[in-house]
Amino acid sequence: MHLVKKWDSLTMLFHNKVEKKMKLLHTHSLLKDLNLINRSFMLTIPLAGLLNTLILLASVQGIIVCCLLFFSRKNKTQNRILARLIFLIALASFNLYGNIENWFGSSLLQFITQIIPLVIIMPIGPLIYFYVQSVLNPGFEIQKKQKLHFLPVIIDLVPSIIAIVFVIGVLTKTIRNNPAPIGNFIDNYNVYADIPRWFSVTVYVLLSSRYLIAYKAKLNGNLNGKTENFNWLMQVLNMFKIFQVIWFVFLVPYVIPKYTDWMLNTFDWYPLYIPMAVLIYWLGIKGYIISQQKINAEKKANANNPLSPQQIKEVIASLMKAMEQDKIYLNPNLNLAIMSEKTGVAQKIISSVLNQHLQKSFNEFVNEHRVNAFREKIVEPALSHLTIAGIALECGFSSQATFQRTFKEITGKSPSEFRKSISQTA
Repeated sequence: MHLVKKWDSLTMLFHNKVEKKMKLLHTHSLLKDLNLINRSFMLTIPLAGLLNTLILLASVQGIIVCCLLFFSRKNKTQNRILARLIFLIALASFNLYGNIENWFGSSLLQFITQIIPLVIIMPIGPLIYFYVQSVLNPGFEIQKKQKLHFLPVIIDLVPSIIAIVFVIGVLTKTIRNNPAPIGNFIDNYNVYADIPRWFSVTVYVLLSSRYLIAYKAKLNGNLNGKTENFNWLMQVLNMFKIFQVIWFVFLVPYVIPKYTDWMLNTFDWYPLYIPMAVLIYWLGIKGYIISQQKINAEKKANANNPLSPQQIKEVIASLMKAMEQDKIYLNPNLNLAIMSEKTGVAQKIISSVLNQHLQKSFNEFVNEHRVNAFREKIVEPALSHLTIAGIALECGFSSQATFQRTFKEITGKSPSEFRKSISQTA
């Protein structure tokens, strides 16, 4: 009973604020005024219900499509980046609808939603930027250095971190159980955190536009069969530019203290979440169609331009020479473009031969050689001073997480299990 009472007292950090100002977690804030649910502003109840339904359906559709994209066997990198992008937008919309319908009404669920962030905005900009690159460069992968672009996600996590620290502090009796100051800080933080969020997405959209312009200029306007992809990316960026303008118009009065409540009472979050719903519908449907069309186009191109058995053997021989003799896989930035330059074989032909005749993707082909190199190097006495991660880097892997996952997929064992089995048989 004492533990239950203490648990309930912890939820006061947000529960007291819920009764006063339950600002909805969106791209801006944490909770929303309960009275807004019964607001009497210019939207009629049927219209509000229709808009809420559109937001819910967009969330559900976004989650379904991102699952289809994420588990697609073709164009894995670009589809997974797009899937993550759609998921973050859909998750925020789902959170909005859940708060409107009071799905998180219990003290326990309110508490959980504060320690598990449902609105994560800062990664959206980098995801847009990397999606553009992945569509134009088939061998593109997010490298270790590029992952630093996602570090500003800490801005989205601050409220949850504060909540967790407060809970731990109260449970260990190192912090006094007075949630009011922390709740006020979190409320204010979530209003002003929208400023760096808006700037982040805007900067990355502009960087993506500049990347597209530079890419086209580099090819002297000749897109080499990538016109459809280029146009699709231009449409994506234009949609986000429009959304950024809408967000800016909403954001300026919203961050001014005397207008914050007026904005919520008058418009609620609809000026932002209806455009977000449109983004989810459009990105999900069109993005999935584009990915399927690309797969079908590759199949059609391969069918129209079949390689002779002799040509296939020559391509495979060139690829194996580059891997086994030149050890090109040691380059952590190796991609289709580099392989094509090294072997003199067109990127499409490399992909076609690997997919159709070796039943492997380019990344699988490269990583297999890296794993084999690791298995050879780990038994070398000269490298015994290196850690598993150090040997993996020597073999061309740029990410320990990628190495761990790939090694287990290929060998059925983790690297540490493999090393242990070697030491036992030695």
